[in-house]
Amino acid sequence: MRFLTLLFCLFFFVGFSQTYSKKEKALLIQVSKLDSLMENNNSKILELFSDDVSFGHSNGWIQNKDDFKKDFESGKVKYQSVKQTELKEFKIKNKFANIRRIIAVKGLYKNETFEMKLSVLEFWIQQKGIWKLWSRQSVSLK
Repeated sequence: MRFLTLLFCLFFFVGFSQTYSKKEKALLIQVSKLDSLMENNNSKILELFSDDVSFGHSNGWIQNKDDFKKDFESGKVKYQSVKQTELKEFKIKNKFANIRRIIAVKGLYKNETFEMKLSVLEFWIQQKGIWKLWSRQSVSLK
């Protein structure tokens, strides 16, 4: 049900935001899909990543795609909620894009609950016409 609500909100947002180009809308859909798949702990999230993706987590971890896949599929981290609260910056240049946004995240890490507000910088790259996450750095906000 949450997925349907998210999908409705996404189409509402994209459908009524005439200020975005087709390329920008395609990227915003990928960003929304990223949050939804993460929140639902869906392994299809891996399809959104470039092969050489890099994650810099707020706790200092740095992961590549294989590291992320191993932790995600093992259930080491289970997300319960991933909500974007603010889009601070959104720029596209040729086949590259950067997005700065604030997200609120809730979940379990090794069965311990966590809740945090993160400032996230994401770099996306267009590969064969599809936006793929290339790099992501998060910083915890107090």
